[in-house]
Amino acid sequence: MTTRRSRGDGGLHWDEQRQRWIASVTVGYTPAGKRIVKRASGKTKTEAKAKLKEIIRDHDDGLASGPAHYTVAEAVTSWLTYGLHGRDPNTVTNYRTLCEKHIIPGLGARKLRELSAEDVDKWLIGKAKVLSTRTVRLLHSCLNRAVKFAQARDKVKRNVVGLSEIPEGREGRPSKSLTLDQAVAVVQAAEGTRMYAYVVLSLLIGARTEELRALVWEEVDLVGDPDKDVPPWIAVWRSVRAGGDTKTRRSRRSLALPKRCVEALKAHREQQRQDKADAGKKWKDHGLVFASLVGTPLDAHNVRRAFRRIIKDAGLRAYYWTPREMRHSFVSLLSDSGVPLEEIARLVGHSGTAVTEAVYRKQIRPVLLGGAEVMDELFTR
Repeated sequence: MTTRRSRGDGGLHWDEQRQRWIASVTVGYTPAGKRIVKRASGKTKTEAKAKLKEIIRDHDDGLASGPAHYTVAEAVTSWLTYGLHGRDPNTVTNYRTLCEKHIIPGLGARKLRELSAEDVDKWLIGKAKVLSTRTVRLLHSCLNRAVKFAQARDKVKRNVVGLSEIPEGREGRPSKSLTLDQAVAVVQAAEGTRMYAYVVLSLLIGARTEELRALVWEEVDLVGDPDKDVPPWIAVWRSVRAGGDTKTRRSRRSLALPKRCVEALKAHREQQRQDKADAGKKWKDHGLVFASLVGTPLDAHNVRRAFRRIIKDAGLRAYYWTPREMRHSFVSLLSDSGVPLEEIARLVGHSGTAVTEAVYRKQIRPVLLGGAEVMDELFTR
């Protein structure tokens, strides 16, 4: 005669239909008073009993035992749906693309409880062979955060992703900069276009493209204060990033304007006044320096297309260059002219020279002088 199991030890029974031993134990009650039952199964009684003991042990230790069939795909989907509240829509789209293209196809079918650090290591190494290091890091971050999200909701006991090393991926697209002759050709090609002031400011003060798209006329002083020896300047205090903040706090800076920038901005302001008159009631006044024909913010894709037309007119390969590389060119031209690395870091809004050297190492050369004056000398008519 089979001995009845003690209270709290759970139950074991044979399921004829499934041809498996089923273990079950009550681990608590819902707020409505309904029993919370955890189940496990095994081909043999011993296997089912071992799983039952594991459930009871975890419960006694205060560890939640997640659902046995909960997969990595379900964990990632749940994180994408509920774990990114308040994030910038572009960031959410980027994470979703990475997860749906790489994580779910590669690891999605794996049961989360059975996912091992070795599984993650092998998957990351495979991805590192075809993706850049930055993308591999992003994939690791997304998976790590998805499993943490699941862990906080009692779907799994521990996060094995955090135990994995991130391998080096393929080298990303190398940064490059325009030579002085190329930069002059680009400025000349931009003259007479609506992008002229945008190109001049990008090249001559090194502002990020997302900073220029958010620049407002209130933060532009085209006169300065000659009596106090204050030159014309702009305040780079915002960007089109989420919340309107610059990339870092150190990126908030006020920059002296070279004469060519002042001339370009004056002409640009007159053109914008004409655009406003032509648009009439259609004009949406956001106070932006660089806006559409009806005053609305510029889209990054439109800026890129317009910039590449200018690059083509300058005799360069259009799809070889992007607007952000004018900032690289700014660093290169200053460095070639002997401006100290510390001064360049300050002008581009870096917290220290380490970032400047790491990001612009191909543009940095031995040192000597200072910003707007150098650009005035380089771009004299």
